[in-house]
Amino acid sequence: MPSAPERRTLRVGADVAGLRLDVALARHADISRAAAGRLVAAGAVLVDDAPARKGHVLRAGESVVYDLPAEQPPALEAEEVPLRIVYEDAWLLVVDKPAGVVVHPAPGHAHGTLVHGLVARGIRGGHGLRPGIVHRLDKETSGLLIVARRDDAYRRLVASMARREIGRTYVALLVGSLPQDEGTVDAPIGRHVRDRKRMSVLTAHPRPAVTHFHALGRAPGYTLAEIRLETGRTHQIRVHFAALGYPVAGDATYGGRPRPHGLSRHFLHAARLTFPHPEDGRIVSLTAPLPPELAGFLSSLGLPVPTLDSPEAPR
Repeated sequence: MPSAPERRTLRVGADVAGLRLDVALARHADISRAAAGRLVAAGAVLVDDAPARKGHVLRAGESVVYDLPAEQPPALEAEEVPLRIVYEDAWLLVVDKPAGVVVHPAPGHAHGTLVHGLVARGIRGGHGLRPGIVHRLDKETSGLLIVARRDDAYRRLVASMARREIGRTYVALLVGSLPQDEGTVDAPIGRHVRDRKRMSVLTAHPRPAVTHFHALGRAPGYTLAEIRLETGRTHQIRVHFAALGYPVAGDATYGGRPRPHGLSRHFLHAARLTFPHPEDGRIVSLTAPLPPELAGFLSSLGLPVPTLDSPEAPR
């Protein structure tokens, strides 16, 4: 049986007063502006108990009530998706995700995701459409990802993430020469004030975001850096360094320039993962070497491929 629409209410305050109805609705419901316009056209949106046009300019004190259709997600089916398993036990597994693979189903990516491959391996615990997924990586970002095999492992790992007990270290090639060899970027991140498809430090709804970096090497026009996340906001590394003026090389969304010749993706790799095991808290530390295409690009710049620590699996 289809789920009933979800009724929501937006009380117009100073933060949205003066905005068009469709703009404010898109922001409040976390949907596209086009989808907000369709809700208004369908009569699913009332302003002070009366229908309104999508171009209606909101005034402080007005009440917007709307019915948000419930999503009807497709059933997850097992699919053959290439997975490189770095570590696996009865509680969890750690995957070295290749670039180009989307982690979980989303609009435009109904099949061929990492989750479909995990279902084929019997992973079904935790979040419904994201079974076992404790954290995510962007489509073009390669590297290590923790997956819970069972519900109790999922809950404990999510709690560890919330307590910032899971260490995530990346290797990134940045455009330009960083003025410091090491430092911290502390700049809240949220949806861009005008482009909701992008994250930004220019946002009306900031959330704390902290990134630590250490330069590993330099070449003309580039800095190779090791980057450690303290928080894990969407696109955090890419947004932070783009805001500083040193975007991740090859980043088509935040880089503001064409991709360098010889680089088919953005240069960002989740290289090291450290976390307390959900069974008894023993520390697991794992690494994944740079993929050949990234290592080859570094060599073309005359930069050595960074040597990572040896992985430590739980005993």
